[in-house]
Amino acid sequence: MVVAHTLKEHAIQMADIASSSAMRFFRGSLGVEFKLDESPVTQADKAVEAEVRSYLNQHFPEHGVFGEEHGQEAGDGRHMWVIDPIDGTRSFLSGYPLFGFLLAHLVDGQPQLGLVGMPALNEVYVGVIGEGAALNGEPIRTSQQKRLDQSILYVNEGDKIHRDHLDLFNCLMQAGQTRRFAYDCYPHALLAAGHVDAVVDYDLQPYDYLAVAPLIAAAGGVMTDWQGRALTLESDGAVVSAATPDLHADLLKLINT
Repeated sequence: MVVAHTLKEHAIQMADIASSSAMRFFRGSLGVEFKLDESPVTQADKAVEAEVRSYLNQHFPEHGVFGEEHGQEAGDGRHMWVIDPIDGTRSFLSGYPLFGFLLAHLVDGQPQLGLVGMPALNEVYVGVIGEGAALNGEPIRTSQQKRLDQSILYVNEGDKIHRDHLDLFNCLMQAGQTRRFAYDCYPHALLAAGHVDAVVDYDLQPYDYLAVAPLIAAAGGVMTDWQGRALTLESDGAVVSAATPDLHADLLKLINT
């Protein structure tokens, strides 16, 4: 059996591989395709995932793998690695440095390890349930903010929330002390490190949120779906992250009013 700290070391190694691979393409000449949902995919997405899968096949051949670009390999049914090679492809292809690499390890369907790598920033956030979280090897924790009206609130995918949940969008525009619009994984990583207090996000895929949830939990925060349920491969992709249980409860009340 592979122990948790060994998995963490392997995850950090894969983040290094993914970062080197992505940065070979960043702000260069990219071949871009569009999926059926019109989201872009670049040569870089495919290259990063291929290199990480190769590492996993070498070191964990019995484990399952689920990646954004190359689908799912079942493995032993207990262990699953979930990969988003470039979270924020639109950022990546436009030269914006806030794209990430996401990696989760699930045991019996439950996320136990989560990693957020930020290749252009040289930052690697990693958390293991029961062991805490770190940024580039230094321990991190969420803030102790309990009050929504005093919080730093990020609204991810605000255009989609505005389109599909206008009343909620209007409520969010009145919430928090400081509000920012954003996309992708970085606001959640900043929450794990104590800089952001809450993030409301929407229309995500499992490879978008399964790495972030254990990172935030290991750092002392809470991340669930909009109904307060734990995140799994089957979640609907509407999520909320908060630094404390009290703040999380207030956000759930706002979302479900």
